[in-house]
Amino acid sequence: MFSEISVPSRTIMTPGPVEAHPVALRAMSASILGQFDPAFLRIMDEVKEMIKIPFGTKNEQAFAVDGTSRSGLEAALIALIEPGDKVLIPVYGRFAYLLGEICERAQAEIRYLEKEWDAPFEQEEVIQAITEFQPKIVTMVHGETANGQMQPLDKIGQYCREKDLFFVVDMVATYGGVPLEVDEWAVDIAIAGTQKCVSVPSGLSLITYNKRVEKVLDARYQKELGLSKDIRNKNHISSNYLDLSQLQRYWSEERINHHTEATSMIYGLHEGLRMLIQEGMENVYARHALNDQAIVAGIEAMELGFYGQLSTKMPTVTPIMIPDGIDGEKVRALMLDDFAVEIASSFGALQGKVWRIGNMGYSSRKSNVLHVLSALEGALNYYGADIAKGEAVKAALAIYKK
Repeated sequence: MFSEISVPSRTIMTPGPVEAHPVALRAMSASILGQFDPAFLRIMDEVKEMIKIPFGTKNEQAFAVDGTSRSGLEAALIALIEPGDKVLIPVYGRFAYLLGEICERAQAEIRYLEKEWDAPFEQEEVIQAITEFQPKIVTMVHGETANGQMQPLDKIGQYCREKDLFFVVDMVATYGGVPLEVDEWAVDIAIAGTQKCVSVPSGLSLITYNKRVEKVLDARYQKELGLSKDIRNKNHISSNYLDLSQLQRYWSEERINHHTEATSMIYGLHEGLRMLIQEGMENVYARHALNDQAIVAGIEAMELGFYGQLSTKMPTVTPIMIPDGIDGEKVRALMLDDFAVEIASSFGALQGKVWRIGNMGYSSRKSNVLHVLSALEGALNYYGADIAKGEAVKAALAIYKK
């Protein structure tokens, strides 16, 4: 016989998932509505409008794609790519390679522009590569969680617009925690997710795109055969489930019956977004920035090093060098087992060399910052690391007391 699950309480300070907002969790326990119930359609319409605010856009199209963040990334890229299309992917961390995986499966001709992961690109480097390769699409990551670095986008986007190229940006790690300007930066498609700064469980991807993309989608639209035998298209998008041309019509007044919506997730998304907007986006960004300053001050006070450039570090992730002679996984395990605090390791060449502390959404709270710093210092002290003791929390408190 199986027992009822017992879920331990954790302080989650990873780059995702983060602690879900209690208001969002309460909403997710509400009664199920049918996906075409007028009450649910009103919730969907409000979600569409709220999604636009953290993106900094006036696009008509903004909605949720069922699936984790990469479902939105895949939906965006396969909507634009036809076999043989040229795609430029600037790489300064792990998740640009995910974009490449998606493009490869869509049979694009890919060129990677690669550099060390310690900093983002100078925008002129990317523009030069665009000039040389002449792609149809440029796709890149705004905030790279593997190394905590954040890429400036405004000049790249404007250049793409001038050359009539499509600019697709992964904003998963920055949406809701960092000011975004999708329209001003000339981003054609932007993608985010629920499990980071929106403080909702993983399960939905958020997407917005402009009229340039809509024109492509309309040209590739094919209605599902069980709904109509008349709207067929030889150039249809390769996925049915992730077909933005159909999803757009599901979220519009047309309301085609594309799939059974994850209604409870939409409830949670509504409330996660509402709590951000109610707090005020400028206040949200200031909260993340303040807690980031406190984390950095605490790490510096312990005399630990950072990976990469602090000047281009995003406020939502702090990459910390694991001290020589210290087993990073043992430290993480002790923090989880004895302090109930979770931080993350990293990927690829940074695996075993870097820890990452997340500072996202509902997890971005003073109490959590003080807890993670004390837990990290305690674990390092236990394993005999050569650090300055008793200084981390004091340094963080000095930031808060200013």
